Amino acid sequence: MRILPTFLAAALFIGAGTALADDYAVGQLEIGQPWARATPPGASTGGGFLTVTNEGETADRLVSAASPIAGRVEIHEMRVTDDVMKMRPIADGVAIPAGETVEFKPGAFHIMFLELKGPIEQGEPVPVTLTFEKAGSIEVEMVVAPPGAPGPEHGHEHEGGH
Repeated sequence: MRILPTFLAAALFIGAGTALADDYAVGQLEIGQPWARATPPGASTGGGFLTVTNEGETADRLVSAASPIAGRVEIHEMRVTDDVMKMRPIADGVAIPAGETVEFKPGAFHIMFLELKGPIEQGEPVPVTLTFEKAGSIEVEMVVAPPGAPGPEHGHEHEGGH
């Protein structure tokens, strides 16, 4: 009879972890903590961020992203060149090397929402379809942090299994 309480406790712990996770998986790739920044009314662009971990033995590539909140979605990179911050779209996508994690974060690689159809609002998750060269496509929901936030809030705006 001691097994049943242990089993129930383990099931509750595992279930709680799944329900609160902001992680997704497609093929050998794990997508972690997808988030976006809220935008002011009238803004035409916004940014989305996440991590992609390749648990496989073969490299993959994020080749595109799409979202119903924007007319266009591009994969961008920001970098400082000659003391000037430059942002540019990456037409051929971002390589996700085998066994490595690539961060899409402010000031680096990011998902750029162009021609926004309305503001990105805190408390309203942003649906995004990510397409990888080998693993295929997956839809994720980005949690929305306040404007200018350095990262996602730890108090999640949504909960649920993925």
